[in-house]
Amino acid sequence: MSNNAKFDREWVVDKATQLYWEKGFHATSMRNLQDVIDMRPGSIYAAFGSKEGLFKETLVRYTQQGIDKLQSCRKQTSSPLSALKLFMRQVVIEAQTQSPNGMCMLVKTVSELTDEQPELLQAAKDALKTMEAEFEAVIVEAQTIGEVANHKNAKALARHIQVQITGLRSYARTTDGDAPLAQMIDEVFEHHPFV
Repeated sequence: MSNNAKFDREWVVDKATQLYWEKGFHATSMRNLQDVIDMRPGSIYAAFGSKEGLFKETLVRYTQQGIDKLQSCRKQTSSPLSALKLFMRQVVIEAQTQSPNGMCMLVKTVSELTDEQPELLQAAKDALKTMEAEFEAVIVEAQTIGEVANHKNAKALARHIQVQITGLRSYARTTDGDAPLAQMIDEVFEHHPFV
């Protein structure tokens, strides 16, 4: 891809997202990127400014994919809480076999990065807040149709969903596929703090 004006930016960012998600920021070398996205380092710098610049775009892309997945779940059901449950099943259970490592890329990034990369760390934290705000919007919608009690704090419930997803994905990784994930997700909603 010597002529960077002709490269498919979305394809490159998608490929880089998968690589960063699998290896993490530090373990991904410029050589790894070059091999996966078929761009020389000079072209990467010209298009994205730096390895960090490309990584920031992958965080945005990953977050948008999460938002799109949540919206897709919402369209598949008439119930906002059912949409959240479906989303959890997809990102917790299906991710065990369909993602690079089953972990959330954002959580992995926050865990990996230090204050030496403050902009990247903040970008990952902001992306997690963005997803939490999306959960909150679905919960507010659930409140408008009486599925969640109006006196409940939608922001706190969104935080609860975020914690459950993060915890379940991490737990699944520690149990090598032996965790009863579907049952655990059901229990989040059966014994939920929503009513």
